[in-house]
Amino acid sequence: MTLVAGIDSSTQSCKVVIRDAETGKLVRQGRAAHPDGTEVHPDAWWAALQQAIDEAGGLDDVAAASVAGQQHGMVVLDENGEVVRPALLWNDTRSAGAAADLISELGGGDKWADAVGIVPVASFTLTKLRWLARNEPDNAARVAAVCLPHDWLTWKLSGSTDIGTIKTDRSDASGTLYWSAKTNEYRHDLLELGFGRVIGVPEVLGPTGVAGHLPNGAPLGPGAGDNAAAAFGTGAGTGDVIVSIGTSGTVFVSSDVSPNDPTGTVAGFADTTGRFLPIVVTLNAARVLDAATKLLGVDHARLSELALGAPAGADGLVLIPYLEGERTPNRPDATGAIHGLTLKTSDPAHLARAAVEGMLCALADGLDALVANGATANRIVLVGGGARSEAVRRIAPELFGLPVLVPPPGEYVADGAARQAAWVASGGQEPPVWSAAQPETYEAQPVPLIREQYAAARDAVIDRPR
Repeated sequence: MTLVAGIDSSTQSCKVVIRDAETGKLVRQGRAAHPDGTEVHPDAWWAALQQAIDEAGGLDDVAAASVAGQQHGMVVLDENGEVVRPALLWNDTRSAGAAADLISELGGGDKWADAVGIVPVASFTLTKLRWLARNEPDNAARVAAVCLPHDWLTWKLSGSTDIGTIKTDRSDASGTLYWSAKTNEYRHDLLELGFGRVIGVPEVLGPTGVAGHLPNGAPLGPGAGDNAAAAFGTGAGTGDVIVSIGTSGTVFVSSDVSPNDPTGTVAGFADTTGRFLPIVVTLNAARVLDAATKLLGVDHARLSELALGAPAGADGLVLIPYLEGERTPNRPDATGAIHGLTLKTSDPAHLARAAVEGMLCALADGLDALVANGATANRIVLVGGGARSEAVRRIAPELFGLPVLVPPPGEYVADGAARQAAWVASGGQEPPVWSAAQPETYEAQPVPLIREQYAAARDAVIDRPR
């Protein structure tokens, strides 16, 4: 049996899966937590990776490995390869002002969409580099290179200390604002616009490029951004729209065409196979359910029971889920809000239902944007921690208006990285086809009222003062 390793270094934790390269069968796995916060020193990821590898039985017997990770995080290095300052993560919104300035300086969102397929918001790496240049000039002066979380971990696994050997892949590079998925080229002029000067950036590899080697000589794959890896791990087909409910919420589909959305709602990312991955991302997803459990003093199972005990539309109670600001729509300073509170709706069941519906409505708005930009949507593939909720599963088809498929719970980002590693190890022209577990299918009549109520209330929120 030939073994391969897939690594998922997400916002909350690091997961390692060891799988059979031919069949995809899980052999062993490990996991370790990451610290909370929107600013994390990369050494914490490295420590968690070592712990997860140990728990998974090590990597000495694998034929290849690949790392997938949270996108956009700004890892800045000096000329010796030392980390200059803790990484600013995708969910750090302090660079919202920088994003607005970059849009203006290039002449509008349409110019950015034409250049790199995405429009600046606080999540993207270049906005964080602009924030660094403005707010920490001494640290900015030390920066010799910038990379992303999965790039840095792959580089560390390779044992190299030369910043010139850092590699990345198309999917993660496409979320930086200074690399174009359309042209497969860096836009050094945009990097200079954002940071004030050109610095070192990783080489962008193709789907089966080799980014280095483990101590046992096994190749390291190019890796991937977490959403691209998840799409690859689920084996999603044409017309399958992935809705992932984790720390963030994501709606995406593999496509032959890159979108060109000047509003910035749909980002024109790349996938792991040489194609494109149009995507809509929300900052608030499973944590909306977490917040509801805290408010009601219940666990997630009870929250689900309560939500399913209330009527569709929660009798007019609407929760706008901007608990950490929001990325889509671009409201970095927004707060959450509850509308339609009456004596009738002032009970746990109505609030639980409104929390689930509010989170899903934000994602359904994302699906609308994908379809408006040319995506084909035949069915929804629901993954992530939030997909474990029975209420989420049953309410989702009422909002999306499509069949909802829920694969068995799994580490689909790590699985996508493992499948990429198997592809690298095989040297084949096409990725291996792994047998997939049968998903559960949920269907329901659409309930337009839910989204109509949400649409009427979603802009009635208060922004926090900066």
